[in-house]
Amino acid sequence: MSLLKLRLTMLGTLTIIIGVSTAFFALVLQFLGSLNVLSLVTLVAVFNIIQWLFAPYLIDVIYRVKEVKPTDSPRLHMMIDSLSVRSGIKKPKVEVANIPIPNAFAYGSPIAGTRVAVTKGLLDTLEEEELEAVLGHELGHLKHRDVQIMMLASFLPSLVYLIGRSALYSQYFGGYYGRGKQQQGGGLFPLIGAVSMAVYFFLLLFTLGLSRLREYYADQHSASIVKEGSRKLSEGLAKIVWKTGGLRMHYERDASMFSSFKTLFISDPDIVEKDVAAVAGFATGSSDQALVERLLMKRVTMTGRIAELFSTHPNVTKRLRALKAVG
Repeated sequence: MSLLKLRLTMLGTLTIIIGVSTAFFALVLQFLGSLNVLSLVTLVAVFNIIQWLFAPYLIDVIYRVKEVKPTDSPRLHMMIDSLSVRSGIKKPKVEVANIPIPNAFAYGSPIAGTRVAVTKGLLDTLEEEELEAVLGHELGHLKHRDVQIMMLASFLPSLVYLIGRSALYSQYFGGYYGRGKQQQGGGLFPLIGAVSMAVYFFLLLFTLGLSRLREYYADQHSASIVKEGSRKLSEGLAKIVWKTGGLRMHYERDASMFSSFKTLFISDPDIVEKDVAAVAGFATGSSDQALVERLLMKRVTMTGRIAELFSTHPNVTKRLRALKAVG
């Protein structure tokens, strides 16, 4: 997918999310009254803003993240220094997460600042050139303001879900909006709830689709600022899949912890099991490109395509093919 087509697709997806949400809220406003819906909008908006502002501190605790000083890891800092300049952004805080799963993530907020973290597992798994490409991907998320964009995209479905959930409990809904409204609406509240849930599901699919597009976008950013970035990132992604597959038992034991903010990761550990079979038997010391080729040859089945619809990250085979097309 070309960069222009990718940008237009992302814009179209975001437009659909906003357009459908706006139309839905307009209909609900006619039935419930502006004051009541405004209260819900305010409630959800405040919750999302608070979560955005303070989430970095929660992430630090969940993933056992510690800041790394230049004296502790000069090579890591040098890479991020150089990549930040090439990305045209301010250097983020450099951190390491003390978890064995190989991964990386970028996050931040106005009060916490921007941060990029790599796991101990990633440092143990990747070569330096592959690590550079992965970091290029993460800085792409910061440059493209993906945390803010995905917060906006997720806010609208969250509001629709809250309206639907409240409407399905019509007695509570009637109490919230007043007995007059409940009597006026009669049995329409369950209908509003059902329609709201259908709209929420529709918006959720588009929100997940936007998340996957942002991953492709960050991949292309890495390929554009790192020399031979497509090859290096492809090898890094393939090794992450391979190594995560070998740590599945460890991951499953701590799945609730690792899944809390998995949308931030460069690779979703929850879906790696579907790709492990393609790299089964891969011997340490074999060619990195051989590992990539195994995943490139993996057939993307209809089951895999359907499963991808409910994932925040693209199918790794499709992702590697997109990187190969960038060259």
